[in-house]
Amino acid sequence: MLLNKKNIRWGIIGCGNVTELKSGPAYQKTVGFELIAVMRRTPKMAEDYAERHGVEKYYTDADALINDPDVDAVYIATPPDTHKFFGLKVVAVGKPCCIEKPLSTNHSDSLAIYNAFNAKKIPLFVAYYRRTLPRFLKIKSWIDKGKIGTVRHIQWQLCKTASEEDLSGEYNWRTDAKVSPGGYFDDLASHGLDLFCYLFGEVAEAAGISLNQQKLYTAKDAVTGYWLHDNDITGMGNWNFGSHKSEDKVTIYGSLGTIQFSVFDDQPIQLKTEKGDETLNILHPENVQLHHVEQMRDQLLNPLRTHPSSGQTGAHTSWVMDKILGNI
Repeated sequence: MLLNKKNIRWGIIGCGNVTELKSGPAYQKTVGFELIAVMRRTPKMAEDYAERHGVEKYYTDADALINDPDVDAVYIATPPDTHKFFGLKVVAVGKPCCIEKPLSTNHSDSLAIYNAFNAKKIPLFVAYYRRTLPRFLKIKSWIDKGKIGTVRHIQWQLCKTASEEDLSGEYNWRTDAKVSPGGYFDDLASHGLDLFCYLFGEVAEAAGISLNQQKLYTAKDAVTGYWLHDNDITGMGNWNFGSHKSEDKVTIYGSLGTIQFSVFDDQPIQLKTEKGDETLNILHPENVQLHHVEQMRDQLLNPLRTHPSSGQTGAHTSWVMDKILGNI
């Protein structure tokens, strides 16, 4: 908490693509937050980002930003294999932190990050922002109100075609097993699995099969998994990144009906019961992390508020992913 601060001043480590529209401007638009510093290893790119976004300071050294006395809190938006390295540096100086998802490349490192912040009672957030988006909150409302009765099962099919970048062999950290062992599963499936934990509670058991079918890169490109929530809701997912067409479809099966939606595609949400059907098209904000960032502000300035995506929930999602990938 930073109750004595009128404005909380943030610095970003890793001002890449995700910070251009999804997250960076959200920190600038949130009342009570200021974005005052960014860091990127390439000087020209760091300077360019700062100039285009009206950020006062830019660095090429993460330590300089972390230790800047004007920076109150740090957002880590680097590839996941660096999250633990930078996260432990931030907690060492006692500053609140938000880390991009997944929290780390494995559950062990995710837990180490969470434990470090928890031991010092320093706020740690993870950028699983779907927990705050109105579209998914409406789905949660339908579930909580019993619109489909007792939830029995959830099914997610996420398939994508191999991109031109994949086929070209051009380097992409998202498909480098040293950076992201699960490939696009780590980058994309993490969002949905975390959302399911938010909707239905923690997972008690999980398992799966994962492999590299196409041999286009070193990371895995095909994953099939199943899991059981603490409340006996079963789940199953299939994630394939070499399909002939793209598909993103979630179906929640209940005793009185179903709910269908997409995790990523901009599609309507559908409620189907014997009483009739309801279809809603709820748009995301221009800066999709805006509500996530606003709720971080709420917790940091008010001890009675709790953000839905914490280090603890992020570490649990990492555990589910590791179980499905067969890493633990």
